Amino acid sequence: MLRVIDTETCDLQGGVVEIASVDVVDGKIVNPLSHLVRPDRPISPQAMAIHHITEAMVANQPWIEDVVPHYYGSNWYVAHNASFDRRVLPEMPGEWICTMKLARRLWPGIKYSNMALYKSRKLSVQTPPGLHHHRALYDCYITAALLIDIMQVSGWTPDQMATMTGRPALLTTFTFGKYRGEAVSEIADRDPGYLRWLFNNLERMSPELRLTLKHYLGDD
Repeated sequence: MLRVIDTETCDLQGGVVEIASVDVVDGKIVNPLSHLVRPDRPISPQAMAIHHITEAMVANQPWIEDVVPHYYGSNWYVAHNASFDRRVLPEMPGEWICTMKLARRLWPGIKYSNMALYKSRKLSVQTPPGLHHHRALYDCYITAALLIDIMQVSGWTPDQMATMTGRPALLTTFTFGKYRGEAVSEIADRDPGYLRWLFNNLERMSPELRLTLKHYLGDD
């Protein structure tokens, strides 16, 4: 059993306002669970515009520390961009699997949001009535469908997926700078000096960016 987790937050720094999960058992999505959560900070207008969760909706809800034990019970927790959900939640007793990282390994050169992958892979799942994208339980169903697809295509076991999640993965597209949105491989051919400049001048870079620059610069 793998437990797919999703959170909605006050902003990109955290402050959980909703948590949800579904379990994937023998290729089926079961055991939906969700809670609204009282956050530790105000909900930003930008976040509220995305998930439509208001201050009034969470004012009398329990804190995340009181809710999160309901989500224990799996050896593996799955999330899309798992590093974010793992960071905003209290410690969870299990290994994490990131469907975004796995998708990057399987299908290079495409868009990697969970909805973009859901559409490009032509997946189909019955989502809960009355919810929408960027509500936690709805997104759990989307990520669970993606997880099932990844497992069917790759044959990877949960332990293999958890191991790959723990490793840096090559980036396929720049998400910043003058080449934002362009393929790293194309820029490596067209403007390798830019990659060398990034490698020599960026004071802080993610393990994924460092690995990618070293790969295309031949510094492996």
